[in-house]
Amino acid sequence: MRVKMATNGERASGAQTKAGKDGGRLRLAIAGFGTVGSAVARILIEQGAASPFELSYILNRRIAKKRVEWMPTSVRWTEEIDEVLDSDIDVLVELVGGLNPAGTWVRRALASGKSVVTANKELIAAEGVELSELACRHRQHLAYGASVAGGVPVLSGLQEGLAGDELVSVSGILNGTCNYILTRMEQAGISFADALVEAQRAGFAEADPSADVDGSDARAKITILSRVALGADVALDTVLCRSIRAVSAVDLRYAAELGCTIRQISHAEVKEDGLHIAVQPMLVERGLPHAGVVGPQNIVVSTGRYGGEATFSGNGAGGGPTAVAVVSDLIALARLGTTSSESMSPTLRKMVTSKEFVMPHYTRYLVRDRPGILAAISQVLATYAINVDAVLQLPGHSREALPFAITLEPSNQQALDAAMAEIGKLHFLVQPPLCLPILRKRA
Repeated sequence: MRVKMATNGERASGAQTKAGKDGGRLRLAIAGFGTVGSAVARILIEQGAASPFELSYILNRRIAKKRVEWMPTSVRWTEEIDEVLDSDIDVLVELVGGLNPAGTWVRRALASGKSVVTANKELIAAEGVELSELACRHRQHLAYGASVAGGVPVLSGLQEGLAGDELVSVSGILNGTCNYILTRMEQAGISFADALVEAQRAGFAEADPSADVDGSDARAKITILSRVALGADVALDTVLCRSIRAVSAVDLRYAAELGCTIRQISHAEVKEDGLHIAVQPMLVERGLPHAGVVGPQNIVVSTGRYGGEATFSGNGAGGGPTAVAVVSDLIALARLGTTSSESMSPTLRKMVTSKEFVMPHYTRYLVRDRPGILAAISQVLATYAINVDAVLQLPGHSREALPFAITLEPSNQQALDAAMAEIGKLHFLVQPPLCLPILRKRA
């Protein structure tokens, strides 16, 4: 959970606290009645009279198609944000997603004296710092625990459970769609395209999967994690982001030969030259916690200066897990509103992002088999002072589309990028080479 608040002042000292403006239950409006919004409403309604919340409004477009029989008649349905913001609600639960109109609604809610709980990773990644400052100025809460890893309480664990440590890195599998696709490719030996179709049929991938498979979804999440865990104020568009589309079934076979699997890894680490942060497919050594995560699950691993590693894992996607995270934020908000508290936001440091990852790498080439191929590739690598670790070639492939792999010792990223670009121009290649970092256990 990520909560931003100023000293409660009048709200803590009088009856008008976050237990409700009249000392009763918190009045809520849910904006966005999709998969998550309806699941949140279900939880709140099924809690009944024991709940500290009163669901007052559902805000959505085309409400005639959204109405459900199980909703109490006391809940008002509306398509007008003005009606919600002009009411006496205490909290806007924003589950619309995206930057607009969600961003405008959140800003207006905070400015009008209403707290906000949101699962909107795009908005928090892009504007979270400014929104937190706005919440503080208006003595309101902004909570977004559901924006990263869904039902896994990673933000509250990092911010509160590990508050006594100095965290230096955070990494994880933050996109269940990519993890499902790569798991199916590994288990069934199928192509990326076939695994994507399976994911879409199973409801794990959208009709347009670009945000997931090309990394922008995970990029928003690692940006938020970097702020919460590392205190790093980093611009979203500076984070390196690479797609999993180029990964093939043969890469997973080679990875297995190397004692690894392949996963989309989001990683951020504070180093002397800045924040090393990226989202990209990587070979992950068996034995690391990331390697054991299958299907649509998520995992986050933090490393602290004093406490070492801590791991958070579980179901990261879907209406149920995300709704639980939203309701958990609401419960925390209600508790915070009854006591005086200083701002819980850490001081963020402006950090330069660095792309100079010095790691071992896996490279895979698809070639028309000719004499001298290895010599030509090795010559280019040697020109850039990149050392070869091992060469792998599995049998059973056509000589006109022959895949083989070369693993490389840790090398300078800039040199590696230049070498791959030059190798990509060699006449015997059927397609550009694939180059993936290898994530190994720390020595």
